[in-house]
Amino acid sequence: MPHREQRSLSRRRLLQLTGTTTLGALAGCAGQLPGTDDGGGREVSPRPTVTAEPDTSVSLTAASGTIRPTPDTSTTNWMYEGQFPGPELRVQEGDVLSVELTNDLQEETTIHWHGVPVPNPVDGVPNVTQDPIASGNTFTYTFRAEPAGTYFYHSHVGLQLDRGLLGPLIVEEREPHVEYDREYVVVVDDYLPGEPKLPSDGGRGGGMGGRGGMMGDVRPPYEGLLINGRLPENPQTFDVTEGERVRFRFVNASSATVFGVRIAGHEMTVTHTDGRPVEPVDADSFVFGAGERYDVVVEATNPGRWFVQADALDGNEPPARAAVEYESTGGSGTPQTPSSSSNRLQYGDLRALSSLDGVSDDPDRTFDLTLSRGRGEYVWTIDGQTYPDADPLNIRPGEHVRIRMTNQSPVVHPMHLHGHFFQVGNAVKDTVIVPGHRGQVTIDFHADNPGRWLFHCHNLYHLDAGMARVVRYVE
Repeated sequence: MPHREQRSLSRRRLLQLTGTTTLGALAGCAGQLPGTDDGGGREVSPRPTVTAEPDTSVSLTAASGTIRPTPDTSTTNWMYEGQFPGPELRVQEGDVLSVELTNDLQEETTIHWHGVPVPNPVDGVPNVTQDPIASGNTFTYTFRAEPAGTYFYHSHVGLQLDRGLLGPLIVEEREPHVEYDREYVVVVDDYLPGEPKLPSDGGRGGGMGGRGGMMGDVRPPYEGLLINGRLPENPQTFDVTEGERVRFRFVNASSATVFGVRIAGHEMTVTHTDGRPVEPVDADSFVFGAGERYDVVVEATNPGRWFVQADALDGNEPPARAAVEYESTGGSGTPQTPSSSSNRLQYGDLRALSSLDGVSDDPDRTFDLTLSRGRGEYVWTIDGQTYPDADPLNIRPGEHVRIRMTNQSPVVHPMHLHGHFFQVGNAVKDTVIVPGHRGQVTIDFHADNPGRWLFHCHNLYHLDAGMARVVRYVE
């Protein structure tokens, strides 16, 4: 067993044996911690989970099964309810959702509700918010589904996301701020038919025999790119009628891919980012990193058959595709491909309909963090430290917290904060791309959800190689 695996396993075993309070106790002994005056502090109890009767109850089983991304291609994957992606969970804003997860895998697992600011005990981070669910056991997640938005759920154990444990979660608005006649959920993903491994554990990547790679990084040997679980040779069809306004909810559920998205023959009006409503803005393309979501509305005014296309900006696989098909075409003709982008969406174009409460001009606490590649084997760090052996970022309830990130690596990092939305520029998001080559991004959030929350790169391999911190509420 590689040394890194021995270290993480022994730490995991220690946490299982001594209970979840051990992490806070160990962190409190770490000396002068970033952003604190006293080197620690007593942890603040998280808000309780929901006790009301659920409006919607769902049972999910995580198990191994066979997927067919094309009629002639099959592989063994891990799935929820035998589906890939997993079943779409759709509830009304404010409803109480209860999900009982049964683990039929041969190893432990959890579910994280990506983007939803749930109470800390149901956030699904193993050994931080809950004990991992052992093989053969069940665990029930209950939370109030709010605010409305496009989210997704996925395993937060090891590299399980890249084995297929993911699915969309849609929380419907009671009063949408844009009109639409029809909607489709578009889950964009990268396709790895084998067992995922870190490069340091024998995995292959762009510089080590894989297909494509980010500059300065290695990337798994993906055999294709997917929309809703299908390779481009087997595209899904989105039926539309001329004159309709069609809402597309795009989810980047990939493990290591930044996608550029276009719809041939049509301009998109971006209406939401990471589930949060923005002032509608027109664009012919957008880029999103792992974990980001965009909702767009398309006016169906150009009859024909047109590709929805998602290109990997950090790989050389053929683009993921689906087809928009007007009913007047009768299904005939080859879909047309998108033209080059001339109006790509930028973060600066996004303006939230309402800014975050509790975020003013002057923060109460600021962290300056450096994102970088570690020395030696495959290691990714925040301020030179690798998770889980990294100091927590201690904050206090009610604070306006600012995190300024500088990316010293040549690789983009989609950074995700659990349990909170944050403001970046004029947008409200939960995941943001930090560009490579000394790119800088500043996020601001209100400390209004006590507990321990993971802050990490949503490139799964960067996370597993150490690029994470725990944001910890103390008093």
